[in-house]
Amino acid sequence: MNKAAAISNHILQAAIQDYASDIHFIPLERNILVYFRCNGKRTFHTSLSKQQYSMIVSYYKFTGKMDIGENRMPQQGSIHYQYNNQNYSLRLSTLPANHLESLAIRILPQQQIHSIEQLFLFPNQLNTIKKWLHLKTGLILLTGATGSGKTTTLYAVIKAFMENNQLQTITLEDPIEKPLDNVLQVQVNEKAGMTYDVGLKAALRHDPDIIMVGEIRDQATAKFAFRASNTGHLVLSTLHANNAKGTIHRLLEMGIKKIDIEHNLVAVASLQLLSLNMIKYKDQRAAILEILDTNDIQQILQNKAFTNLSSFHYLRRKAYAYGYIVAP
Repeated sequence: MNKAAAISNHILQAAIQDYASDIHFIPLERNILVYFRCNGKRTFHTSLSKQQYSMIVSYYKFTGKMDIGENRMPQQGSIHYQYNNQNYSLRLSTLPANHLESLAIRILPQQQIHSIEQLFLFPNQLNTIKKWLHLKTGLILLTGATGSGKTTTLYAVIKAFMENNQLQTITLEDPIEKPLDNVLQVQVNEKAGMTYDVGLKAALRHDPDIIMVGEIRDQATAKFAFRASNTGHLVLSTLHANNAKGTIHRLLEMGIKKIDIEHNLVAVASLQLLSLNMIKYKDQRAAILEILDTNDIQQILQNKAFTNLSSFHYLRRKAYAYGYIVAP
């Protein structure tokens, strides 16, 4: 285990120094390739022998409280890691592949919660998000593809809520990704009986102003988020969808009724991250947003002609015209 820990530390510390968000271990027939995802791009870091890889997979499974003997089914785990007096949460995911299990590690700095002002490319879109902070009821969804910054934005929005208002905020998360000041964060644990529904009933007895649901992953969680918004509170959550209009179709596919969407969904922001080209923004990314308000949502539900002037295509062309990116 000491040798495995040494190899693990070497890779983790290199990833942290490179500001990587993820580490990918790709098993091939003869060796294992290690990649870092930095600034949205996957870059090769090193390679490992099968013997080295087997050691560190066993090490991660043991420390991440996974089943060391199980290699035919996907598993998930988590580890707390400290480096240079900074705390990190590591989310582990194994996936059976052709030759060996593949391992992916998401690196979540625990101290780093971005300010909402740091996230968006265009100020007018930031101002729209800030207006949402004054809503009292309904469901706000942040959507996008994997790695588009949904969770980062969600935490930044919650942080902005807490800086500007003295509100009772409760989160229901699986898992809790980062600590938030002055926020009650509840870890959902289905195996232990701490389901989203149990958590919501308990949260409502704590007189919340805002309820955050970490991620809508399936039909049950989607219906739960809408039930929570029906309680007269403001609910924030994230959902995988390619664009803002696609969010509505995704909810309908999940079995959410049109009338529930119309009455409870108050805003949607779908995110894409752009790698910036200007010298002063080197190696930085910023979000562009497709935004839907209640009128837009109703038009989509009624199958009326809908043209969103702030589509991703339009926003990328605008970013290109301003010199932020190389090509639209």
